[in-house]
Amino acid sequence: MFRTFLKTKLHRATLTAADPDYEGSISLDRALCRAAGLLEFEQVDVLDIDNGARFTTYVIYGEAGQVQVNGAAARLVRPGDLVIVLAYCRLAPEQVDGHAARVVLMGPGNVIASVEDKPVTAP
Repeated sequence: MFRTFLKTKLHRATLTAADPDYEGSISLDRALCRAAGLLEFEQVDVLDIDNGARFTTYVIYGEAGQVQVNGAAARLVRPGDLVIVLAYCRLAPEQVDGHAARVVLMGPGNVIASVEDKPVTAP
């Protein structure tokens, strides 16, 4: 039996733009992707802290500092909104003990404030 765990989280990134006319995705600064371990075309969930919207899309690499929602989902957000970007992984039981979620906390201007790996712990 596989279980689904948080793989990585970009916490409190600021949306720089929303473009409903661009093909769907979220454009993310490559440095943010490297810090979080996100690859281009990887599935992510986006949670808008300001309005509660939640949706699933995929990553494309963007410009420095860019966090832009594209396509139909752009109608769910506004530039300046704070968002959380999450990616998950499926693990076999023998992989769980060694798993740690990567949490990237964002500061103003989409600057990385901290990066922490949080291991799975027993209840």
